[in-house]
Amino acid sequence: MGVSVTRGQVLAFRVRGQQLDREAGTPDDTAVLDIGVQDTGPDGGRWALALRGVPTPADDQLATAWTIRGAPHLYRRADLPGVAAATAPFSDADAGKRIYDAAKPLAAAGIGNLEGLDAVAATMRSVVTAPMVKGEVSGRLTELLPEPHLRFCRPCDARHVHEMPFRLAALRAGLELEPGTSPPVLRPVPGLVPADTVPPHLDVVRGYLRLLGPATPKLVAGYLDAPVGDVRARWPEDAVEVAVDGERRWLLAEDAARIGDVPPATGVLLLGPFDLFLQARDRPLLVDDPVRAKALWPVLGRPGAVLADGEVAGTWRPRKTGATLTVAVQLWTPLPREVVTAAAERLAAFRGVVLKDVHID
Repeated sequence: MGVSVTRGQVLAFRVRGQQLDREAGTPDDTAVLDIGVQDTGPDGGRWALALRGVPTPADDQLATAWTIRGAPHLYRRADLPGVAAATAPFSDADAGKRIYDAAKPLAAAGIGNLEGLDAVAATMRSVVTAPMVKGEVSGRLTELLPEPHLRFCRPCDARHVHEMPFRLAALRAGLELEPGTSPPVLRPVPGLVPADTVPPHLDVVRGYLRLLGPATPKLVAGYLDAPVGDVRARWPEDAVEVAVDGERRWLLAEDAARIGDVPPATGVLLLGPFDLFLQARDRPLLVDDPVRAKALWPVLGRPGAVLADGEVAGTWRPRKTGATLTVAVQLWTPLPREVVTAAAERLAAFRGVVLKDVHID
């Protein structure tokens, strides 16, 4: 095994790689936009960018699309053709894994998973010629698509197109999401065609290693919802083995050569619930206590994380009342009240409200 690194060095490497220690930058030089910034909830993608020194990117610089795991992610608008290629399933088996239960009726009808996605995309492209609310798009697809693409929805007592093919076909259809819309509004991106090849900086396997490494094919596959075999087949030739506290993992060679020189992380930040730092699939490395891990990653209603000197030091939840914000903090590690309050003040300023109080338990 090659270079040996400690858990602390891994966390410092991720903080530095994700630019959580940066004061100012632009979308062009923001590394997390290469792999996509999940935009879920009020403290989603734009708060993640603000924490990396990009508090007010221009609306025309960014685009929102359903990509990895079917979640909405922010990207540089200029990168959209490459993103469409980079986030597409690697194979038919990969497509089947990503669309979950929608694969079974397709197989029964003799329809390949990629073929099925392309059919949904083609229909979406014909339907969405101007901004349309998701429900309206879904209704039109239900009218136009054949039975294998539909499912029965008990709450609605009606048939709908399967959710994951709907989401994963949208970018294939040349559609983006209008920012800040709920329910989501889809709109066409004029002239958007997936790139023929994936630009190196948008390669999702390399991106995971750069931003969430050291990692294994299994960890990357878990992040992408892809089969491990497909990830192994696309494993970078310049990935080298490293040992993380004795465990075998991989890093890109240039990162393995410098990981030991990255200084320890400093400062306190309030990470959003879906910040990339918390998306690593080696959760026990971030939080090894099962009770705390369950509190940070519940099935529903995730809190944010207090990041102190590169360590997850607790959780936080916001409560907005009118033009004021209260932040409730559950600390696992003692921190001075003033540094937690300063982090909460930063969040309130980002939201354009006044910080009313910080409750610390």
